[in-house]
Amino acid sequence: MKKIEVECCDVTCVHNQIIEAVKEKMPAEELLNELADFYKVFGDATRIKILCVLLRSEMCVCDLAEMLGMTQSAISHQLRVLKQMKLVKNRREGKTVYYSLADGHIQNIISQGMEHIME
Repeated sequence: MKKIEVECCDVTCVHNQIIEAVKEKMPAEELLNELADFYKVFGDATRIKILCVLLRSEMCVCDLAEMLGMTQSAISHQLRVLKQMKLVKNRREGKTVYYSLADGHIQNIISQGMEHIME
């Protein structure tokens, strides 16, 4: 990644009205921490791969493991994290458990992220 220089003000001038107006609208600390945890889930390439696969089709753990060249145990571990964060859901059909994206929001997050990095 290319190093980018950040420009700073030449003088110190605090705009108290703006600060107060923004403070009033800031979410609670707990909510911000939950949001940070949510985005941390996207910081793992394996989880992103799983989400991208599930963007195309629901799959069982066996299929995901084969598709990504990983063990079922490794896939299950990542699916557990994704399910805890409500990014994936599952359904049972006989002895097989199929996973899919939890809702359309996840598709939007992945799609927008891809658009952003491809600009």
